[in-house]
Amino acid sequence: MSKPLRLLLALLPLVALVALLGVFALNINRDPSLIQSVLIDKPAPQFTLPAVEGTSVPGFDTAALAGEVTVVNVFASWCIPCRDEHPVLEALKAQTGVRLFGMNQKDAAENAVAFLTELGNPYDAIGADANGRTSIDWGVYGVPETFIVDAKGVIRFKHVGPLEMDDIAKEIIPAIEKAKQS
Repeated sequence: MSKPLRLLLALLPLVALVALLGVFALNINRDPSLIQSVLIDKPAPQFTLPAVEGTSVPGFDTAALAGEVTVVNVFASWCIPCRDEHPVLEALKAQTGVRLFGMNQKDAAENAVAFLTELGNPYDAIGADANGRTSIDWGVYGVPETFIVDAKGVIRFKHVGPLEMDDIAKEIIPAIEKAKQS
């Protein structure tokens, strides 16, 4: 093997490493909540979710999303960020009175009931997504995620990750107001 070829082969891993570091450097300050959804401005997927057994609220389906703006929150009792987000959902409900539906992902009913008994239940409806299929159809990357659906059943907004108190005023209320106008 010639000397220039050996030198080129020796430098190739270094060049690949520098390129990879460049990609990471360009994305290091990227906001993870800005993951775009292909479902924005599209009708919510067709689904039917039964109620979580042991709760006092019904399940829901695609048709239930029509009629008024609805916030759909995907959560699970085993999700630590969901526990942190829960007071924010209660504050959102108290401040806006908006319909709040929960999609309980891959969770045992007794665990979901214990979670809601301990923390309170801000949801008007909770659907049990036992196998996670509906969450997949909605494009959920992981829990928690929150969607705003307009009165026509069209998804208008998606927030990835746990909501924080300042997100209510900065993102959620403006998105709800925008959804009311569509």
